[in-house]
Amino acid sequence: MAPQQPADRYQLVIDQIHAAVMRYQRSIDSVALLAVSKTRSADEIAEMAALGQKKFGENYLQEALEKITALQDKGLEWHFIGPIQSNKTKPIAENFAWVHSVDRFKIAQRLNDQRPADLPPVNICIQVNVSGEESKSGCTLAELSELAAKIATLPNIRLRGLMAIPQSASNFDEQRKPFALLHEAMVTLNNEGHNLDTLSMGMSGDLDAAIAEGATMVRIGTALFGARN
Repeated sequence: MAPQQPADRYQLVIDQIHAAVMRYQRSIDSVALLAVSKTRSADEIAEMAALGQKKFGENYLQEALEKITALQDKGLEWHFIGPIQSNKTKPIAENFAWVHSVDRFKIAQRLNDQRPADLPPVNICIQVNVSGEESKSGCTLAELSELAAKIATLPNIRLRGLMAIPQSASNFDEQRKPFALLHEAMVTLNNEGHNLDTLSMGMSGDLDAAIAEGATMVRIGTALFGARN
């Protein structure tokens, strides 16, 4: 049974990340924790922030904007990780430091054009549909090189890396395969002249497999905050 106190859950996740990092002979600070706070209250986020967590990922724009306003004095870094509709890009460009779910140039162009001049470029991950699922967002591996080249020309965007939500698998070796594909894709892009440093992949159920294949940011929700009501 999972510990019920936020501090216990937080420490358990940190310990799990550190154990995986050591197992695969990576440096201890090579994997960042992104706390997935969708449907969680501002109070729950503040409690997690008090433990030292600064990066929070949100899927639902309106809910996220309310929390960003409520917690604006906490020095938090907000990441948008949900599907993006064209008519929602302006508030995303205005309020988030990172966007992990860009899967087409139109969205990147709008984020670029709507990024306020007084903010640094928005950090972008291209979402890749590594499992080829029709129900999933993301560009295909075949489309990736051309999309990255176009996004890299935008002045108010910093292309940082790739994100994926692979088809779930219970077998560790099967979990590793799509993450390996994403890692290979980033190596290919860097050989084409990009300077990518971020692989946003891995959640509560496949954290170890993602870290084994080079994840630099893991997105954890339930294991941190407990089961949703």
